[in-house]
Amino acid sequence: MAPEARIRLVFRNGVTALCAGAVVLLSFSLGAEAARRHYRSHQHHLPEVAAIPPRALPYPQLPLPFEIPGAQYLPLAWADVKGWSDDDHLAAYKTFRASCRTINPQTGAADPKALGGSLSEPCRIVKSLELTDDANAKTFFEDNFSPLRISRLGEPDGFVTGYYEPVLDGSRIQTDVYNVPVYRRPSNLFVRGYNQASVSLPNKGAVYRKIGRRKLVPYYDRGEIEDGKIAGRGLEIAWLKDPTDLLFAQIQGSARIKFDDGATLRLNYDSYNGFPYTAVGRVLIERGIIPKEEMSMQKIREWMAQNPDGAKELRRQNRSYIFFREVNLSDKDEAVGAQGIPLTAGRSIAVDKSLHVYGTPFFIEGELPIDSERAKTPFHRLMIAQDTGSAIIGPARADLYFGAGADAGRVSGRLRHPMHFVILVPKSLDPSARGQKLPVPDPRPSEKIAKLFPQTEPAKDSAKPATPAAVVAPSKGETVAVANPIPLPAPRPVIEPVREPRRHPKSRSQQQ
Repeated sequence: MAPEARIRLVFRNGVTALCAGAVVLLSFSLGAEAARRHYRSHQHHLPEVAAIPPRALPYPQLPLPFEIPGAQYLPLAWADVKGWSDDDHLAAYKTFRASCRTINPQTGAADPKALGGSLSEPCRIVKSLELTDDANAKTFFEDNFSPLRISRLGEPDGFVTGYYEPVLDGSRIQTDVYNVPVYRRPSNLFVRGYNQASVSLPNKGAVYRKIGRRKLVPYYDRGEIEDGKIAGRGLEIAWLKDPTDLLFAQIQGSARIKFDDGATLRLNYDSYNGFPYTAVGRVLIERGIIPKEEMSMQKIREWMAQNPDGAKELRRQNRSYIFFREVNLSDKDEAVGAQGIPLTAGRSIAVDKSLHVYGTPFFIEGELPIDSERAKTPFHRLMIAQDTGSAIIGPARADLYFGAGADAGRVSGRLRHPMHFVILVPKSLDPSARGQKLPVPDPRPSEKIAKLFPQTEPAKDSAKPATPAAVVAPSKGETVAVANPIPLPAPRPVIEPVREPRRHPKSRSQQQ
């Protein structure tokens, strides 16, 4: 081959040129990309390797026998439930039997909550069981339920408050004395998923004001309603003397209004305006007006009566507003709870509806200021979940219903106490019995095997968590070998690119 036909490599500005044949190769990176394209074009594939089947776990992932979100529980024996034998079980049985009137006919989709439809079996037994003595009522609960101590995760106790039905003086027409309106639900109030004519709309979630046929905007808050945004539309059910009376009736969710002619109007919760509830007592505590240890409903009333302007501003801190509906009840009947049946004073409680099922029995034990403000009255009573409330949140949280009138209001107004909660679970869901069906763990390695394959404590490394090589059984002091996990590959080292020294730019004449 002639010398002039030989390939000459000329390096200029990082580019390699092939002078012979006028072929120009780009940079080395582009050359590598060309090689990859050539490799793909000839379909060079690695041989397929069969996938490794997943390692079978020693303990199958089976559903737990009983689970309430955010809760911890402990199965108990009836002898371990403090105060159980001292309660009036017949009174609790009658309250539970009242709940069963709405539980037995239930059909349709299964309830996703932990208890689901499991109360239907005890209620089926109740339907044909007329009990008249305490001993048989106690036996009924022990034969059909299992006790579980329950509380929020990481907390030893639950928490209780109290509520009641206020009895207020009122008028059917507006006067100089009675000028605070009690409103029924407005026709333009709209909740998605519900018909506007539905009875008792939910007390949580978004609520809208419907404008025309399609436009939805948030509903008026308490301040706007008190300023007259819905006045004059014929929504007034009755008139009260004091806006504080209306506020507490809305907090309790029901009221009895007595007129001058001796008649009584019964009101119950119907809907709300969509704003979350803010406790006015908490606002007074945060502002340092009333100490936390002295807080009660009576203290709030006294402060509001002495500070009318401050009371108006305080009410508006709670932007939530409740609308009522009339209910056909006599003076002898108690208020109707969210389950749709009259409550029982001293036996009905309001619970978190998102976690619990109406009709569930709860045994609540501890000390409460029942007899007086500073008394520590022993309280151990089987209560039945028949109501709910927007402020009742958690697995061991209850509002105790004490009836109607001023005395019930004084007792319920001073309750804010931790208590022990025991939930009664139908035997069909007994976690102790169902837990026995779960697979038992693999047997421990023998002491001989542990000695043949000793495990050493790995060196402590701040970057890696230490993995224990052995577990010591607390009962017998035996050392059990535990296989160390397979080590992960070392991370790829980070290589910083080396920058070439910057060259001074040359003029075109210099380059030539």
